[in-house]
Amino acid sequence: MNTFSIVLATYNEEANLEDCLKSVKELADEIVIVDGGSTDKTLDIAGKFNAKIIRTNNPPIFHINKNKAIDAASKEWILQLDADEIVTEGLADEIRQTILKHPDINGYWIPRKNFFLGKFLTKGGQYPDYTLRLYRRGKGRLPAKDVHEQAFVGGKVGYLRCDLLHVRDKSFSMYLKRFNRYTDFLALQLEEAGARVNFFSFLSFILLKPTFWFLKAYLRHRGYVDGFPGFIFALFSSLRFPIAYIKFAALRNHK
Repeated sequence: MNTFSIVLATYNEEANLEDCLKSVKELADEIVIVDGGSTDKTLDIAGKFNAKIIRTNNPPIFHINKNKAIDAASKEWILQLDADEIVTEGLADEIRQTILKHPDINGYWIPRKNFFLGKFLTKGGQYPDYTLRLYRRGKGRLPAKDVHEQAFVGGKVGYLRCDLLHVRDKSFSMYLKRFNRYTDFLALQLEEAGARVNFFSFLSFILLKPTFWFLKAYLRHRGYVDGFPGFIFALFSSLRFPIAYIKFAALRNHK
């Protein structure tokens, strides 16, 4: 029998963590949680599931803590999750069956459905949102250089068919908090990359990039099929460019 470590990095996830851990309690042989200093009931919930808890700080690149959880796992297979994700029974069954049939494969891409403003998005480039989360211990690791990055897996990888549910952004206020953190990080990336504030960068980030991204998400990838949530997602995902640029310019002015 194959054994599974479920690994997570958390920070103030009391609203999500219990549903996540309930969804994997039959699959998990161990649960490893690296917590970045939660001040809510996150650790109490983790304790209810007998999770191995590692306490640390909360770095801007959250994948640093995810790697700590990966390193602390002891079972044959690692399933790395976010606290706002849910493993369906169908996905858990597919994981068990598939890895038995393909002993030569070291990792699997999983299709993910993203919840946004009351519905799961089906278009706009948001589905299937494949993410590389399942891998043999010692074969998978995150680069920990960017917010949106995939794990690197050594060896052959395959694809699963059942969806991982990503129940994010249950309200618009929750989305705005995450959006604000993300644009803060993008501004810091611009500063670290040595970007400059001039006419050409202004034109690119204020006009060209957001226009291109909105047209790509809303028209080319048919975000309009998802109605109002599809429009808002396409709009705000495009607005990350000018907002991050303005924050970056503000950082430069304060120096």
